Parts: sequence; structure tokens; C-alpha cells
Amino acid sequence: MPKQHSESVPQAMQPVVAAIVAQTDAFCQQHLDDEYATLARALAATLARKRPSPLTRGKPQGWVGGILYALGTVNFLFDKTQTPHMRADELCAALGVSSGGCATKAKQIREMLDMLPADPRWYRPSRLEENPLAWLIVVDGLLVDARNMPREIQKEALQMGLIPFLPGRG
Repeated sequence: MPKQHSESVPQAMQPVVAAIVAQTDAFCQQHLDDEYATLARALAATLARKRPSPLTRGKPQGWVGGILYALGTVNFLFDKTQTPHMRADELCAALGVSSGGCATKAKQIREMLDMLPADPRWYRPSRLEENPLAWLIVVDGLLVDARNMPREIQKEALQMGLIPFLPGRG
């Protein structure tokens, strides 16, 4: 289940991550929102902690594009019914990165971290309650939506770390 992401970075990777995060923060402030910025910082830190870190290969700008594109895929940024919304080609153009390069880095990130569309680990917190993947649990061998379970089961699932919070928090 989604846990608080760590933004800790090995000392040797701090300059690389700082360069990436400065760009993701600026881009998110101008085009997206604070949730995307927070997720981008956490994703950059996660990549920096990989052994060996993929961030040591390639230009920071390419990783900025890959990180934002990967998060956009998980959070349906490219779906015009979502807010915020931005087409993939617009994202890449605004970053000054080729669409192919951006998509390739994003795919690499998604494969490395087993990220899927609507992945609760990388989903925007404000939208998590409506994400069905965040609420699927197994009870007596059956896959169920925890939002439809009795409160006692929901509380137990929360204590076990199976759901992100008690549903219906408003």
C-alpha cells in the first residue's frame, strides 16, 4: 500500500538529484501542481538510491522528462478529462526533450520500479480515494474492495498497511 516516500538521497547523488528536482519543481509549479512536484522529488530520490543509480547515465534533462512522463502515465495526465491535463507531446516540448527520449526514459523508470497506470504507490494523494487499486484486498481468499467492507475490517486492513487510510474521510 502507498507509504510515505522518502526523499533521502545518498551524498554522492545529491548534486544530480538537486539538478533534476530544481527542474521538476519549476515545471510542476508552472504546468502541473504541488502533488506532482512532491511525487517527482520522491521518484528522483528513489532512483538515486538504486544500486547503481540510473541517474548517473544520461543528462538530467532526460531524467526530468522521464520522471514527469512516468508520473503522468500513472496519474493519467495525458487524459484530457483529468485536471491537470497535458498531452505527452506538450510535456516533452515544454521540457525541451524529444518525445521519443522522454517516453524511453519513462518506460525505463516504470519497468525498473514496476509502475503501472493508477499504481497506488505513485498516485496523487488527492485522488487516491477514487483509485480502485488502492482498495483491493484479499479477504478469505476473495479479492474485495475495502471501501465496501465493514468498518472493523477496514480498520484492520489499515493497521496491516493494506489500505492507505480509512475510506470516507471526507
